[in-house]
Amino acid sequence: MPDNQARKRLLLLHYMSDFARFRDRFDAAGDDIEIVWCEDQDQLEAEIGDADAVAITQLSPEAFARAANLEWIHCWSAGPDKLLTPEIAASPIPVTSSKGNGAIPLAEHAVTLMKMLQRDAPRWLRAQAERHWEGFGDGGELHGKTVTIVGLGHSGKHLAKIAKGFDMRVTGVRRRPNPVDHVDRVHSPSQLPEAVAAADFVVVTAPLTAGTRGMFDAAVFAAMKPTAFYINFSRGEIARDDALLHALRNGVIAGAGLDAHSVEPLPPDSPFWDLPNTIITPHHGAASPETHERSAAIFERELRAYAAGAPFINTVDKAAGY
Repeated sequence: MPDNQARKRLLLLHYMSDFARFRDRFDAAGDDIEIVWCEDQDQLEAEIGDADAVAITQLSPEAFARAANLEWIHCWSAGPDKLLTPEIAASPIPVTSSKGNGAIPLAEHAVTLMKMLQRDAPRWLRAQAERHWEGFGDGGELHGKTVTIVGLGHSGKHLAKIAKGFDMRVTGVRRRPNPVDHVDRVHSPSQLPEAVAAADFVVVTAPLTAGTRGMFDAAVFAAMKPTAFYINFSRGEIARDDALLHALRNGVIAGAGLDAHSVEPLPPDSPFWDLPNTIITPHHGAASPETHERSAAIFERELRAYAAGAPFINTVDKAAGY
């Protein structure tokens, strides 16, 4: 960069406790870019007026209005729904995301929930806590069962691959219903009731968009088999809470594994906590050291592109919402 050209200024809000270990890598990738490591959201929003780029998970409309120089926004989350305010969505500023960073642990978490629900693992754990030897039922196998994956992005595709390893039948739902590896049949969103009707497990991996918000309503749950399980690790708002609660309480479906919730943290008085056929996890399906490493690698790649004036890779389609 010529001596008389001002350095670009990037504000970075590190969202993981160990993210500072990547400081040297980021500094090297953003040669001639001043990276400001912000301690909290308040510091970032206070300094955003002269920032050329930011790496964040969300940004208030007031702060965005003061960010007159922004050329690039990077979202640490794979799903940018919290970041894509109407103002940011309507702006010409490119947004990149960390999509793909947690695909592997999310898919593995889904399989964990599938097996725990199918074999009623919570009952085993309750018996262990009571030091009570209890045999019950025959459990079941994933072999030969059908899983319908709603959303065939990175995590959905990885789950399909794993499911095939269990000799499962895999169907999917995606906005563009073209063929996908390891998926036996792909449905369009308008075919959702048909897609879930034959499933033993329905796993939601879709992003939260205007089209997916509330797509699991009473009619969709009613289309599922009473022996089927619903699993969601993407965004809780994709299901209507009232419809899901009714389905779980009244035997419309057999149970649920919920890693994503419409309100997070899930309030202590939420009725979902007390459902015996439901496993609650605290939106930690993607949490792993490897996810942190992939998040850093994705950002480092985008930072190099920004520094070189090259095209970004993980660009968010603002119209689609992901």
